[in-house]
Amino acid sequence: MNPIYPCIWTNNQAREAAEFYTQVFSDSKILESNDMTSIWTSYGQTFMCLNGGPMFQPNPSISFYTLLPNEQEIKKVWEKLKEDGEIMMDLGAYPWSNLYGWVKDRFGVSWQLDNFCPDAIEDRFAPAFMLTGNNFGNAEDAIQYYTSIFPDSSIKFISRYGEDAGSQSGKINHAQFYLNGQLFVIMESNMDHAFTFSEGISMVIPCQNQEEIDHFWNSMTEEGEESQCGWLKDKYGVSWQVIPQNLGKLIQEKGQPVIDAFLKMKKFDMKALEDL
Repeated sequence: MNPIYPCIWTNNQAREAAEFYTQVFSDSKILESNDMTSIWTSYGQTFMCLNGGPMFQPNPSISFYTLLPNEQEIKKVWEKLKEDGEIMMDLGAYPWSNLYGWVKDRFGVSWQLDNFCPDAIEDRFAPAFMLTGNNFGNAEDAIQYYTSIFPDSSIKFISRYGEDAGSQSGKINHAQFYLNGQLFVIMESNMDHAFTFSEGISMVIPCQNQEEIDHFWNSMTEEGEESQCGWLKDKYGVSWQVIPQNLGKLIQEKGQPVIDAFLKMKKFDMKALEDL
């Protein structure tokens, strides 16, 4: 399988957002841009920005845990991200890192910057799920759920709140796990947070064949919710896009008929698109 990658919903600012991020992060470039999406990479990891309109906005329920071992670079990135944004946790020293900060940028996307970067970790960006509200207490179940669905999955470590954390005692304050080789982070909090999972940030699963599409779609909608055009929500409310790996190629080769066809689909039918 190809790596999972995130999709950032924008209010018709996909190109502007992609250009901004490639200026913020090193080793970055825009791979492609059209009326619907702009795709960019940094440190070899892929991001999609979507022209979705004003319907949804990113929020801190999914942030990007960003590992930057160079102190000068992390400070430079911080200054760019906080401009016209919002500081959630100041950049500074914390018990888990000598330089960490959490910031929401001008497009509403949240980034946790950390310069503690073990040599064994190659990913610079890890989607970080924050389970709040009715999802609090489900982090451990969520790790087992996701790693049971995705191939090439493993749990890296689980850290828990201490006995002095009151009602959060024993719950997960930070855990890391791999899905299809991509690093993910999960946390949970029963504090009063004014956000929960939404389509503002979704995770894209590029599938090689119909068998893979069926597997992920059926697994996640069993207790989740179907949507249109390959979108679904899992049982925790996290949005995923289960799409054919060759969707871009099909659109390029066959044009509007492919778009018209998949706009009518919930789960993608690869054969129907390829036969157009």
